[in-house]
Amino acid sequence: MIALLARAQQPSEEAKLKQAEFMRRTMEQFTPEEKSHMQANRNVNRAEWIKEHPARESTGLIALPDLGRDTYKGEQGGLYPGGKNAAPPAHVKAGLKLARQILPRDADGHESTDGKIVLISIGMSNTTMKFQTFQKLAAGDSSLNKRLALVDGAQGGQVAWVTSKPTTPFWDVVDERLKAAGVTRKQVQAAWVLQANPGPNRPFPAEVKELQQNLADTLHVMQDRFPNLKIAYVSSRTYAGYATSPLNPEPHAYESGFAVKWLIADHLAGKPELNYDPAKGQVRSPWLAWGPYIWADGTRANKDGLIYVRSDYTEQDGTHPSPSGREKVAARLLQFLKTEPTAQPWFTGPTGP
Repeated sequence: MIALLARAQQPSEEAKLKQAEFMRRTMEQFTPEEKSHMQANRNVNRAEWIKEHPARESTGLIALPDLGRDTYKGEQGGLYPGGKNAAPPAHVKAGLKLARQILPRDADGHESTDGKIVLISIGMSNTTMKFQTFQKLAAGDSSLNKRLALVDGAQGGQVAWVTSKPTTPFWDVVDERLKAAGVTRKQVQAAWVLQANPGPNRPFPAEVKELQQNLADTLHVMQDRFPNLKIAYVSSRTYAGYATSPLNPEPHAYESGFAVKWLIADHLAGKPELNYDPAKGQVRSPWLAWGPYIWADGTRANKDGLIYVRSDYTEQDGTHPSPSGREKVAARLLQFLKTEPTAQPWFTGPTGP
């Protein structure tokens, strides 16, 4: 019986061919530098890497919200400029105005009481694992807007290099998932973005600056594909001190928070490539804000009590979340959306029929 079950779980030849074609099309989009980086990452001797990077329960790094006005390698902490953890009041006011425009829409994007409000996730493997758990939690919460549709667009292995390019097959899969959920691109109005790149090895801030640009480019693709997208919440990675591979270890997981911080700072500064206001020119981005900040220094608790233990990660690589790790992030995402002022009007707003 076990052998029969194992054979049944093996992907079919058709599925294997489809996956191979997917990867071929994806790799075609990579720059020579990205391809070289991927190759170098594959050639790492994992046993030697583990010896040189033993797993640890704490790094001594300070979470960005707790760092505040203090600095990390010369860069100020806090989620927003000035070491603050709250967005400027004028930005919140603009977000609230857009939040009130997030209404049920039909397949053609027109307001309709029978329509849907789509919240989509965009990101890589960790993102899809956490968002799927979030979907389960949300399904059991009767306080949420009945016109809300949660679509997981995130996909395993689809890092920021991939999502930043408009012609990668990642976006074809997003379309397939929207169709499977019975919704369209024009009904997507809010997003949660969590991204990273594989095998970071350059000193701070080189990897962070690249991720920041990849995030901006990803937002450009999203804005082009989802014409009614109004708001996107962006999060950075969780703790990676237990990693047993060079996929995305510390301090790079921690440092990825600066990519989000600087992205939003540019957005607040009114840089044209991140403009969300049609009165100020071409719209290139949705309105941005931090989503839940989900990094904590292992077993050393953040000020909000968040910790990560080894069992919050898989045995395979100490990087991808186990069920308990997924639950921690999913619960925080749900609580964030239920309490965030720019989400409440549509996430827990009118329930409809």
